[in-house]
Amino acid sequence: MEEDSCRPFMFHSSSYMNGHIGFCGSIKQSPSDFVVTEIDTSGQLVTEITTDLKSKETLSEQLKICRHDCKIPRLSSPELCIEDSALCTAESVPPSTRGVGDFEDKNVFGWQPDKVATLDSLLDNSVCEQLRLFACNTKDTWNSKSEPAVHPSEFSLGPVLDKRTRASLHCAIRQQYPFLSTVTRCGEIMVKANQDYQELCHLVSEEEAYGFLKFLDARTEDTKFTFKPDGNKEHRKKVHHFISRKFGKLVETKSFPDSQQNAVVVVRFRERSGFQKRTNVDRREKQEIYAAFTLRKENLETLEAIGYLSSELGVLSSDFSYTGIKDKKAITYQAMVVKKITPKRLKELGKSIEKKGICVANVHSASQPLRLGQLQGNHFNIIVRNLKQHSSDCSASLKERTVEAIENVKVKKMEIINYYGPQRFGQGQNIQTDQIGLALLNEELVKAVRLFFTPEDTDDPVNKAKKYFLQTEDAKGTLAMLPDFKVREKMLLRALNRYGIDQEGCCRGWLSIPHSMRIFYVHAYCSKIWNEAASYRIKTYGTKVVNGDLIFAEEGTANSSLNAKVHVVTYAEEMADKYTINQVILPMAGYSIQYPANKVGEWYHERLARDGLQACKFRLPALQMNVPGCYRHILKYPHNLSYSFLKDNENEKVTEDSPLEDSVTSLSMSFWLDPSCYATVCLREIMKCDI
Repeated sequence: MEEDSCRPFMFHSSSYMNGHIGFCGSIKQSPSDFVVTEIDTSGQLVTEITTDLKSKETLSEQLKICRHDCKIPRLSSPELCIEDSALCTAESVPPSTRGVGDFEDKNVFGWQPDKVATLDSLLDNSVCEQLRLFACNTKDTWNSKSEPAVHPSEFSLGPVLDKRTRASLHCAIRQQYPFLSTVTRCGEIMVKANQDYQELCHLVSEEEAYGFLKFLDARTEDTKFTFKPDGNKEHRKKVHHFISRKFGKLVETKSFPDSQQNAVVVVRFRERSGFQKRTNVDRREKQEIYAAFTLRKENLETLEAIGYLSSELGVLSSDFSYTGIKDKKAITYQAMVVKKITPKRLKELGKSIEKKGICVANVHSASQPLRLGQLQGNHFNIIVRNLKQHSSDCSASLKERTVEAIENVKVKKMEIINYYGPQRFGQGQNIQTDQIGLALLNEELVKAVRLFFTPEDTDDPVNKAKKYFLQTEDAKGTLAMLPDFKVREKMLLRALNRYGIDQEGCCRGWLSIPHSMRIFYVHAYCSKIWNEAASYRIKTYGTKVVNGDLIFAEEGTANSSLNAKVHVVTYAEEMADKYTINQVILPMAGYSIQYPANKVGEWYHERLARDGLQACKFRLPALQMNVPGCYRHILKYPHNLSYSFLKDNENEKVTEDSPLEDSVTSLSMSFWLDPSCYATVCLREIMKCDI
């Protein structure tokens, strides 16, 4: 990889952890020189996964047990966690017996207490009380005019294996607390603030928002919801637009005259054949279909490969889930799950996608999607070609320098600074992803769109389309020029064509892109700041653990929030050398993390201020993105490192006694890294050069 000459790279080349001299070489001269294979949570390479009959039978027996276990369990104490979601919480609103507005035909909520389980019957008293407190904190946070105290952004009810119990809990929580939303992740029910409720409260009264969301959740046929009379036509228009944008597939709205110059906005469900409220039995029968597979891609971005697959299968890019983004200029193997597609349909793709550099294997049924970070690590097989010594090094042979560098990391177990690698930022591109992320964080949405469509210095169809858009702002014309696999670009352009290229239109455009893709750019900016902070930390304090550093507390429990697991090193602990540098963590910028209580913390605040950002800036309700932040160890270590020398062009191993000719020798390396660690960063530390 060649470094972008127009823009400094994301970490300082002087920040190395090891004292060896190193050597030079080239990587990724061809995709086969850089092979990445994902390691699943059980420690197995995804290329070795098999779906034998025994495992299928075991799964079948487990499903039978779940179906026949009719008892609804009561849940024990939940776990609190902080993830990429809004830090919101709430005062309990007393349940309404009827709601707001004038309803016809049936009670708008369609709620039958004798037929639906209540929270008291599903949860222990202690869990109910913790849920109530979480709700109170949510509302307190919303109502607070000053910066609120840090509360967990999500509340976990813990694993709930029985699907009927999960369905009952989802309904009961949303009915009692409409300002909260629920989601199931790998069998675990998570409760968080309902951003739609908060946004609606800016347009109508809290009473109306409360009743409207209960109306939506009940989904009772032939019912209507009527907002209070409103004489402001522009305000009614905003209400119509909000409901259409958020719930347009489910309901429709219309204004009717009420009295004098007032009018009311009436909402009703769209007509559907056989429309009826889904029962728990219906939910089981209409479970989502998931197909799991191993994706092999060559010289493609992960999101680009997903774009090809979604186009072939006729599904959305957001229907695919994966554990992480893999390198572009490489051959990579990773686990992936797609919903709404059967394994049979996936297998029918056959050779139609191979010409795109894509192959699917190990296709089998799955019960749920994957989530980011759901892996043990990544295994790398890398060839470094064109080996040579640094220009200033003449005191030893190339072979001696190469062996010295690798053995220094392998045998002495020297750590490397855990930088985010150049592929995180789109290295070599005219506009890097962190620049788009900063524009989004500053809510400069028009600028972010123009950065997104900044072309590279080539004349391929994609870059021609981008140039045309920047010159003309003709979204419709640009759409016709783009190939189908450019899914993100097309989704954004369709929205811009419909809503315009002003601030509001660009906001709609970004919202048209799946959340995982939108947040990718913001995370790139946060990764850049982390890299700079890591360099500053090592330059300022070296490898000594000092007062104010952060580590993960040894006494942290599973039920602790993320910040509760973070310990600030004291002066006494510094003097006693209680901790080592490989325990030190640095925060990824966000609104809910704490910064080091030393010069590094001061650096964070100054650096973010330089970009116009403060902690509260990491909440972006207009884009439905919230970045609470997380923590990352400064140092990491490559596992199971092995190597051998090869003859160029033949890939034939060089024996130990063979002479090493600089012009014809390559280096083969194999190792694995923890999740979110970069092989290019590891190689940089070994070779002592930017690659």
